[in-house]
Amino acid sequence: MCTHRPSCPAAESTAAEFPEAHVVTPHVVAAHPEQGWNLLCDGTVVFDDSGELLPDGRVVAPRRTPAGRLAMAA
Repeated sequence: MCTHRPSCPAAESTAAEFPEAHVVTPHVVAAHPEQGWNLLCDGTVVFDDSGELLPDGRVVAPRRTPAGRLAMAA
């Protein structure tokens, strides 16, 4: 699905979970911010809550910050 060069790592690879370790990361090919999701060139659907739906149907749960680590206004 990815057409740019060099190609992105496959969505199923562990490299896709750590994009900071690679120069090439998947690009948004369809943005739907009003619905809260984006389609990436590797076939992954990424949701605003940081959850993901992989091309093979597997679900990646949202990565949430524990409430104790959130900044509070003074």
